Amino acid sequence: MTPTRSLSTIFVAAFGLLTGCAVGPRFVPPAAPQASGYTPKPTPAAGWTAGSHDPTQRVVIGKTPPADWWRLFHCRALDGLIERAEARNQTLDAARATLAEARAAVTEVRGAYFPQVDLAAQAVRERGPAFARPLLPARQRLPLYNLFSIGPSVSYAPDVFGLTAHTVEEREALASMRQYELQAAHLTIEGQVVSQSVAIASLTLQIDTAKRIVADDVRNLDLVERKVAAGRAPRSDLPTATAQLAIDRAELPALEQQAAIAEDALAVLLGAAPGDAHEPHPSLADFHLPAVLPVSLPSVLVQRRPDILAAEAAVHAYSAAVGIATAQRYPNIQLSATLSTAALTTDGLFGPGSGVWAVAGGVTAPLFHGGALAARYRESLDAYRGSVARYRQTVLLAFAQVADTLRALGHDAALVADERAAQNATGTALAMQRASYAAGRSNLLQLVDAARSDRRARLGLTRAKAQRLVDSAQLLVAMGGGWWQESNR
Repeated sequence: MTPTRSLSTIFVAAFGLLTGCAVGPRFVPPAAPQASGYTPKPTPAAGWTAGSHDPTQRVVIGKTPPADWWRLFHCRALDGLIERAEARNQTLDAARATLAEARAAVTEVRGAYFPQVDLAAQAVRERGPAFARPLLPARQRLPLYNLFSIGPSVSYAPDVFGLTAHTVEEREALASMRQYELQAAHLTIEGQVVSQSVAIASLTLQIDTAKRIVADDVRNLDLVERKVAAGRAPRSDLPTATAQLAIDRAELPALEQQAAIAEDALAVLLGAAPGDAHEPHPSLADFHLPAVLPVSLPSVLVQRRPDILAAEAAVHAYSAAVGIATAQRYPNIQLSATLSTAALTTDGLFGPGSGVWAVAGGVTAPLFHGGALAARYRESLDAYRGSVARYRQTVLLAFAQVADTLRALGHDAALVADERAAQNATGTALAMQRASYAAGRSNLLQLVDAARSDRRARLGLTRAKAQRLVDSAQLLVAMGGGWWQESNR
């Protein structure tokens, strides 16, 4: 039989073995927890009203958020911040590298589907060969000789029981998981940029409000000093007015520190050190509350939200691992062939009669491994069951996050309406108390109490309006954004 014919016979037999049945499970996506809605009571069709001075907000069930969901806030400065975060954020860079690594691993394991071809060259000096011993005189030693050889070798392991197929399946599932994790990272970073930008805008406005309150306290103190000097107020009013000024001034450092922390966090999100961040921050007035918020159906959310899809891909990978553990309990077939030239001198390597070839086939079947293979199978099966539970927990947490934000938006609207009514009332009361105190018809404690109530109302309204913006962004994030509509991500 010629070498070419022998090699052909071997590989025909190898590919014939590929028609064998792979062992192990076929992946079926786990069933997600069923839900017809996110909250026990349906969201009001008319939406949530926060009064005549603030926009009404409603949700549209069954509508998909856009890919660039943050543009619903109609804030151009925010758009620029998101673009810089997408380009520079280090967490996203790390996630992209992890995805590239996972895809390379898929290509690596797919190589086992094909014959492995190598070129080998060898130079050997030895005494022998041993089989010549009976042919030589009794006292004659085996000769010393050099042997040179060079040629290709081919090896192949037919995937009869699906070991390679399940390994490729596992790596592909892991690559899918990394892809969805990257999309989840995009969504998280975008949400954090919006939240930190709103926080900075809110705190900036709160600081300005606090400074105006301090300025009012200074005017109150001046009024008290003039009344005491004129003998129209007791001297005990001076410590009270001074203490109120000190109390209101003491709130400024805490607000400024919170703003600094938010600015530093935003700088890191943009991939810059806090000392190198020079991006302008939008004001609270630059944000426009989305009048309509798209809310996907629960069945669609399960199919679109990236963290849920990543959890499902993890289940797929664990299912493939069960297949790997199953295939490892079956025989492993190895085929190999070499075709080379060999000679005792380098000059004769390619001379007549120097060609040599060899073909080989082997089977390795596990007999006794001390229970290791059975334990590995049970381990992979338990890991698969755990991944299914984690998947279902991820879905439940996603539903809960949507429910929380939907309820929060209703409470936010009510809070904004209440805080605005409080501010209107306390502002009027403060103006009346200031005039009354100046006319000598009331005491300082009444003025201080009115000022304190007005301060709380003004700061409360700012915080409530900012929270309404943040919760709107959180709902869009909880929906999974619309990442699948973006072709370049």
